[in-house]
Amino acid sequence: MSYDLVVIGTGPGGYVCAIRASQLGLKVAVVEKRATHGGTCLNVGCIPSKALLHASHLFEEASHTFPSMGISVSAPKLEHKALLAFKDKAVEGNTKGVEFLLKKNKVDVHFGTGRIVAAGKVEVTAGDGTKKEIETKNIVIATGSDVAQLPGVTIDEEKVVSSTGALVLPKVPGKMVVVGAGVIGLELGSVWRRLGAAVTVVEFLDRILPGMDGEVAKGFQRILEKQGVAFKLGTKVTGVDTKGAGVTVTVEPAAGGTAETIAADVVLVAIGRVAYTQGLGLAEIGVETDKRGRVVIDPHFKTNVPGIYAIGDVVAGPMLAHKAEEEGVAVAELLAGKAGHVNYGIIPGVVYTFPEVASVGKTEDELKAEGVAYTVGKFPFLANGRAKANAETDGFVKILADAATDKVLGAHIIGVEAGEMIHECAVLMEFGGSSEDLARTCHAHPTRSEAVKEAAMAVEKRAIHM
Repeated sequence: MSYDLVVIGTGPGGYVCAIRASQLGLKVAVVEKRATHGGTCLNVGCIPSKALLHASHLFEEASHTFPSMGISVSAPKLEHKALLAFKDKAVEGNTKGVEFLLKKNKVDVHFGTGRIVAAGKVEVTAGDGTKKEIETKNIVIATGSDVAQLPGVTIDEEKVVSSTGALVLPKVPGKMVVVGAGVIGLELGSVWRRLGAAVTVVEFLDRILPGMDGEVAKGFQRILEKQGVAFKLGTKVTGVDTKGAGVTVTVEPAAGGTAETIAADVVLVAIGRVAYTQGLGLAEIGVETDKRGRVVIDPHFKTNVPGIYAIGDVVAGPMLAHKAEEEGVAVAELLAGKAGHVNYGIIPGVVYTFPEVASVGKTEDELKAEGVAYTVGKFPFLANGRAKANAETDGFVKILADAATDKVLGAHIIGVEAGEMIHECAVLMEFGGSSEDLARTCHAHPTRSEAVKEAAMAVEKRAIHM
């Protein structure tokens, strides 16, 4: 079997890369070790977590919000098995969709674990141990990432769970400790908090959402605390004892100090993810990796071994499905002789809690560190007509613009549907637009997106409704 391209891994980066390459006329195959396509994202990540976030939000709405709107219903009852079945249905629909797309685009699929035995040769080991070798002109490594381990703590996916185990808990825990105040921890912590768990988030740093705008992080923390999430910031976990019926978590100040214990039914370890390269044979063929185990690539996704490329979570950059997709398209186009490119300065990030948090471009912290003179425009949802009508006024929009040119450098939103609203800012920034361009663009009324327009107007201190 000989191909123009073999992609190892069919997560968002891998399957998109394969499809785009096939569209451009290349003969393409993929190698996938799971029984289904979609990688972590579709199987145990983005998709199932969003299904649970949606369902748990509706459960909480029916429990607490309906009465304030004049809607009288009996107290909702959680059918736990049906909830998990709803999540599984979302996963099945998406993974089958990828299977269909690969078939539609005439991409050959080889199920099994892939190992690169040499440039141009991939060995595939099936589940029954049988092996076959595939020849190819080019190889793209798209094997994604795995859960980062907390030293000294064993994840058993029962009492101490990763994000994977947190998606299949057999019942709502009475108390949950989440280790890590990043996106994954806050999203999954939110799911179980809405369904009835008492949630405490322990974070080593003195803030939540590291990497996001500082003001946004502080505002969002206040919102989560109002919802009932407890935080222990600047705190490290020094031990987890699973003996007995529950779990005892020992913590102490990150800078050192008196230890204390927290009792829980379940501990979720969500301290990040690490590149997954095990079994690929990279060391044997001389592919360079960095200190964090990521594959080293040049600006055109090439490794130091000719004909071998890498994309997605396995290389440097934000571990986001959409970033991997963009890289997959770019490397496919480069292999086909076109000008593939990814603008890493404009990759949106979203936290899918309620309300959502969304960001694109530079934060204020980054602009200050770079010595860039900038202006800020802010507008609260408390002053937005649609948000007030819907009683969903938490949050704000913040636009950062270059002080000299007015070019928008960053946009940050806390609010309902922030993940949808952020994209008009991303499009504007792709075209080098200014805050005035955004401010002078007519927005429909009443919509939450008017807050984006008003924040852009506020850059020049001319917001109307504030």
